[in-house]
Amino acid sequence: MSQFADVLARLAATIESRKGGDASASYTARLLADPSLAAKKLGEEAIEAVIAATQGDKAALAAESADLIYHWLVVLAAAGVSLDEVAAKLEAREGTSGLAEKAARQP
Repeated sequence: MSQFADVLARLAATIESRKGGDASASYTARLLADPSLAAKKLGEEAIEAVIAATQGDKAALAAESADLIYHWLVVLAAAGVSLDEVAAKLEAREGTSGLAEKAARQP
């Protein structure tokens, strides 16, 4: 397993362990208790990652990507969506052109 996958799995487990925790003592527990706040923070981090990418700032992009992934995992946990469910969606799209996959989603 890659370093990224190892870190991602540990982070997801840590986030899960914060469910129902004291929101005054844990930022993660606070986000999990307020899915709207978690989603807002995810959006903010996505924008910050986009800014870093457009500025060509590799260090900032790495840092903002870490923040983005953390907040994405919190939003998934708050919604009860597992990484396995996300992986299944990705696997279902393997071998399909991105353009074809997007066209298939059009009404």
